Amino acid sequence: MISPIILYEDNDLICVVKPAGMPTQPDKTGDIDIMTFLSSYLEKKREENSYIGLIHRLDRPVGGVLLFSKNKYTNSKVSQMIQQNKIKKEYLAIVCGKTNQEGILENYLRKNGKTNLSFVVEKPTVGSKKAILSYNRVQTIKENQQYYSLLNINLKTGRHHQIRVQLAYAGIPIWGDQKYNTLQQWKKGTSIALWCYRLTLKHPKTNQNLILQYIPKQEPYSKFTIFE
Repeated sequence: MISPIILYEDNDLICVVKPAGMPTQPDKTGDIDIMTFLSSYLEKKREENSYIGLIHRLDRPVGGVLLFSKNKYTNSKVSQMIQQNKIKKEYLAIVCGKTNQEGILENYLRKNGKTNLSFVVEKPTVGSKKAILSYNRVQTIKENQQYYSLLNINLKTGRHHQIRVQLAYAGIPIWGDQKYNTLQQWKKGTSIALWCYRLTLKHPKTNQNLILQYIPKQEPYSKFTIFE
C-alpha cells in the first residue's frame, strides 16, 4: 500500500493524503490507520503536544485529502465550520455511463446499522437524513464498449456513503464500488474510483484562505486525458 503523504502542516492543522484502502482511524482489523500514522509522525518530530483531532472522515476504500487539528481549540473551531458548511469538499468520481454536463442530486438517506449500508427513501422518514451534492462532468471516455464519466463533485452534506449511494440511485454508480455498483463484476481488491481531491476553507486562526489539493494520477484516473 502507498504511504500517506503530509500535504500541509502548521501549528494548528495538519493535512494528509490518505491512500485508498487505509482506515481513517483504528478499527477492528488492526490495520495501520491515518490517526496512528500521524501520532507516530508527530512523536518522531518530538513535538511537545502530539494531539490529533479528527475533523472529518473518508470511507476506507476512498482516498484523498484529510484534515486534522493539532490542538483542542482548533478542533472546536473547525468542527463548527463543518457544521456551518464553511468548508468546501470536492471529490473526483469515475462513474459508469454518460451523464449530463452538470446536475444536483437531492435525496433522503437512511442507514442500516446491521449491514453498514445506506439507501434512498422516497420521502422523509424516521432515521432518514437529507443529502445534497452537485456535480460537473469533466470528461467521458469509451473503453470496451462501456462509457465512463469523470465527475467533479461538490459535497453539500456529509452523510454515510452519501456520494456512493446517490450516484448509484441516479443510475451512474461509481467504478469499482463493490457495495453499490451492481452493473459490473469487480475483481477482489479493486479500488473504488472516488477521491477527495480538494478542501477549501479559511484558517481558523489567521483567517487566510487555504486550498488543500491533491490530484490522483494512478489508474483508473490516468485513463482520462485531463490528467496528462
